[in-house]
Amino acid sequence: MKFLARTATGDPLLGDEAGFVPLTAVHPDVESVRDALPLAAAGDLGAVDEATAPRVEPRNLSFGAPLERFGKLWGIGLNYEEHAGDLDEDRPTEPASFHKPANTLAGPGGPIRLPPTDQSERVTAEAELAVVMGRESKNLEAEQVDDVVAGYLPVIDMTAEDVLQRNPRFLTRAKSYDSFLVVGRAIAVPEASMELADLTVTTEVNGSVEASNEIRNMLFPPREIVRFHSHVMTLEPGDVFSTGTPGAAPIDPGDRVRAIVDDVGTVSAPVVRPRD
Repeated sequence: MKFLARTATGDPLLGDEAGFVPLTAVHPDVESVRDALPLAAAGDLGAVDEATAPRVEPRNLSFGAPLERFGKLWGIGLNYEEHAGDLDEDRPTEPASFHKPANTLAGPGGPIRLPPTDQSERVTAEAELAVVMGRESKNLEAEQVDDVVAGYLPVIDMTAEDVLQRNPRFLTRAKSYDSFLVVGRAIAVPEASMELADLTVTTEVNGSVEASNEIRNMLFPPREIVRFHSHVMTLEPGDVFSTGTPGAAPIDPGDRVRAIVDDVGTVSAPVVRPRD
């Protein structure tokens, strides 16, 4: 597994399990992680061992979000049958997708900022696997998806659940508060086609497991989500699909939320509520 990341000051990095090097130490002409996404999709990131700079251990780095600017942000609701059952929702026959605006993005470490209590008193947090697109694509066939995906991210998605419960048409508002999508520090780029079905996604709050499930139990697997939406619109490098959660957990100020995606990574963030 390789990793694409950025420092807190915006310097692009390429890494592996042993550490990170400047991206330019492997690709001198590639100035940003965004520019490296097509290389990641093509399997052409190169070897960290061949870098002209020494590795730095992750503990000695401060990370920002892996992309300075993400593209379209898709969320997928009710994508685990058990979670849909918990919410007394009917199983969807097509991906239940929605958009999140750019203001929802928060880098690794968050924080998650709850809205004022006069707007929402019940926010839930949800661990998810996200897919990051690496190439422009349209009308994909299933066997073409791996050729356009750059890699994967662990993310924490949030929902103002009481807003959504008032009316399902309020979904966009319930999902759109500032910091309501916390992304992991690095895009995990598999060396070969990755068997996603075997991976487990886990939502933790204060160290306690609130929900966990294997990706094989998704109603619509990640590759099908990408294929389906490529027939809706042109997909571009930096677009992200957050593929759904095994379960949500209510969060309050002072909590710490963690999303764990096997083999991909983890991301955690504290929960705060600015003055109402």
